[in-house]
Formats: sequence, C-alpha cells, structure tokens
Amino acid sequence: MLRQEEYSAATAATRGSGQNDRLLRALLRQAVDVTPVWVMRQAGRYLPEYRKVREQAGSFMRLCTTPELACEVTLQPLRRFDLDAAILFSDILTIPDAMGLGLQMHEGEGPRFERPLRTAADVNRLSVPDPDDRLRYVLDAVRLIRGELAGRAPLIGFAGSPWTLATYMVEGGSSKDYGRVKGMMFRDPNTMHRLLDVNARAISLCLNAQIEAGAQAVMVFDTWGGVLTPRDYREFSLRYLRQVVAALKRESEGRRVPVILFAKGAGLWLEDLATSGCDAVGVDWTTDLSEARQRVAGRVALQGNMDPSVLYASPDRIRQEVQIVLDSYGPGPGHVFNLGHGVHQHTDPEQLAVMVNAVHELSAKIHSQAGASAVPV
Repeated sequence: MLRQEEYSAATAATRGSGQNDRLLRALLRQAVDVTPVWVMRQAGRYLPEYRKVREQAGSFMRLCTTPELACEVTLQPLRRFDLDAAILFSDILTIPDAMGLGLQMHEGEGPRFERPLRTAADVNRLSVPDPDDRLRYVLDAVRLIRGELAGRAPLIGFAGSPWTLATYMVEGGSSKDYGRVKGMMFRDPNTMHRLLDVNARAISLCLNAQIEAGAQAVMVFDTWGGVLTPRDYREFSLRYLRQVVAALKRESEGRRVPVILFAKGAGLWLEDLATSGCDAVGVDWTTDLSEARQRVAGRVALQGNMDPSVLYASPDRIRQEVQIVLDSYGPGPGHVFNLGHGVHQHTDPEQLAVMVNAVHELSAKIHSQAGASAVPV
C-alpha cells in the first residue's frame, strides 16, 4: 500500500511542476492523483480539425510522412481534451513499407501492399530497414511533437507486433479469414518464423529510435493476435513479442521508458503477456478489469477498457460506465483509463470530453482514499 507522504508527493509533483507524468507513473504502478486517461486513435476522423488537415494533405500517406502535419494532428486532441498522453500519429504499416513492400492507402479501401509476401523467396529478400534512413519522417515527427508538448503530457511511440505486421505483409492488406498468412504458418512454419524474426528486429530498432528521438513510453499493437489458437499464439506471436520487449531501451532521460502491449481479443493469455517483460497490458472490453487484475497479480499495470460504443450514449450513461470501469479496477495504482479499442469514426467529440472529464473527476476520490488508507496507524 502507498504511504500518505508518497501519495501527497505524487499529487504535488503532478499539479505543481507543470510536467504531467501521470501516465508514466501509472504504467509503473506508482502513485497518481487521478487515473490518467488517453484514447487509442484519439487523433482521427471523428475530429473536424483532423478532417481539415487530412483534406489539405491530399492523402493519408502524405499526412503520415510529413512531420509537420503528423505533429499537428497528434496535438489536436490535447487542445480539445484534458488528456494525459499524446500518441504519435503514424501507422503500423510504415515498417513493412520501409522494407520495400509498397504501401498504398486509398480512401474507403484500406491498406494494400503492391508487393505482398507469398513465397519463401519473398521472405528471404527482406532486410531490416535503417530507421534513420527509411523512417526518418517518423523520427522527425517524434522530435517535433515532443518539443511542442513541452511537458504538457508524455509522448507514446508505437509499432505493430511482428505477427500483426506479418498478416498484412502476406495477405497484401486486410483480411477476413487470414487464409494466406495462416496457410504459410501451417505449410511452411520455418519461413513464417524467418518473417517474424525480421519483423521483430525491425520493430525493436524502430521503437528504440523513437525513444532516442523523444518518445517517453512505447506501445506494441498485436491487433490480430486474437485470430490464433492459444498454442499458435504462444509460438507465432508471444514468442516474438518477448523478443521485441527484450531488445528495447528501457531508460531515457534519467527515467524508465514503460512498454505497453495491447493484444485485441487476447484475454485468454493475459498471464503470458504479463510475464513478457512489459510494464503494462492493454485490455479490450471483452475482459473484466477486476478479473484481469487478479490474473496478472500485480506484475504489470493495466490499460483500458471501456467499450468505444459507450460514447454513443447520453452523458449520464457515459459517466456511469466510467464509474463501472474505475470500480472494476478498484483502488490502488497501476490503471490507465482507455477505450477497449480505437475511438469510432462517428463519435461526437463532446461525448469523448464527457468521458475524459469524468475519469479525472470520479477517480480523484478513489486515489485520495487509497492514499489516506495507506497512512500507518
């Protein structure tokens, strides 16, 4: 339990220094004054200011690859909402694009690769790209964003997981049944392992470069890990998540750089994720937070997990759902409030503001009581 003086010091540090580090403290299961909150896809099409910049950019890829534009849309949600983190505006598929697969983004069609991986020879030709060369625009965006934030909130860098990148690289884009990538996995597992190893090394290098450029936490999105059986998940996804985490730089600027793993639909293997070496696990809305907290047994922080569709409800219902999530996690450190997945395109920004404000307001009492209850008698 936290001692009262530790809780008071954390509150004073957050409110009095002008440096909002709630997210970083929560990810390391340290005391905070209120539960920090940010939202996956918080920079996106639900914001009219984003749509304006997207139109000016002319294409999604130009938006991603122009550091000044990526910086602008990253900062937009922090101007609207009292968020406790910024997350780099980019795309998980920039790494395969840097490997030469030819990423194309067309409105209404989703991502497509001009040169998908269909044979062992295709995979054998892959090499790990140099982030300072092929992904320079990502690192330049990180530097710009970090400078503009000026301590207002920490910056999260990110990448897709080795398995999730592989699904797009082999399928050539989005998929309904993952027939090609699973076919390669079952038919030629050695080739699949070579692909996943290259991806893991590329992801680690890219995330470390983001940390060196100024990212203060990093997140790995295993969006499609949930399409695997538990046995295959451990062999073809978790194994390479562990490889990525083990290769990451964990300290920068005199403090620890937290690592968050998010695996959509991965409630079955929470315990495995909790022992991967990460600092926090993102939980989608299909897993109860109280159950998740018991299962990870204090090894990691938890991030999540309100259903994004709740934001279509009335303000009163949104506040009720926020309270339910906070109560589900319960008192004590180690919770970052988030949606269970990205904010929906047609969400009213005012509804998101209700949620963000409710998280801070309703969690203040929880943390105050937790601090007071920790006073030794």
